[in-house]
Amino acid sequence: MKKMLENLSLNKAVIEDLDFIWNILQQAIQKRKEEGSDQWQDGYPNPDVIKDDIYNGFAYVVKQNNSDIIAYVAISDKEEIAYNDLVGEWITDNQYIAIHRLAVSQEIKIKGLGTWIMLEAEKVALSKNINSIRVDTNFDNVGMLRVFEKLDYHYCGEVLYRGGMRKAFEKILLGNP
Repeated sequence: MKKMLENLSLNKAVIEDLDFIWNILQQAIQKRKEEGSDQWQDGYPNPDVIKDDIYNGFAYVVKQNNSDIIAYVAISDKEEIAYNDLVGEWITDNQYIAIHRLAVSQEIKIKGLGTWIMLEAEKVALSKNINSIRVDTNFDNVGMLRVFEKLDYHYCGEVLYRGGMRKAFEKILLGNP
C-alpha cells in the first residue's frame, strides 16, 4: 500500500484537466447513488462548479506517476458562508481551509487514498499559514466519516449545506486554538 501512495502527487488543476475531473466526479456520483445516498444526486457537482474551482485556484488533482489523474478535491481558503450558521460550535474563529468535493476514481483502488488526500490538504493549509480545516459531509458518507475519525477531526455540529443538513468537523493543525 505505501508503495502505491509514494507514486502520488497533489497538483493544482488546470482547465485541461476538466474532462478527467468530471469523469471521476461522475463515478463518485454513481457510487453514492448505488449506496442509496441522495448526496450529489441533484446536478451538483457539475462541470461549471469544477471550472469555478479551477479559476479560483481551489481545484487539485491527484496524479499517479505524474500522469494519470485518479482523484479530485477542492481546497478553498474562501469563507464558506454556510459554515456561519453551524448548529453547534466550531473549535476556533480563526481563518480556515474548507475541503469540498473529494472524489476518487472507481477504476483504481488504493487503500488509504482518501486519508492521503486529506493529509495533503493539511499541507496546503499550512503552506498558506492557516492552521484550521473545516469540512462537512452527509450523515451516510461512511468512508469520509472514517477518514475524519482516523485523522482526529473534531465533530462540531451540523450545517445546512445545499438544502440538507450535514455533519461538520474541524481540525486544528498547529498548536492550540
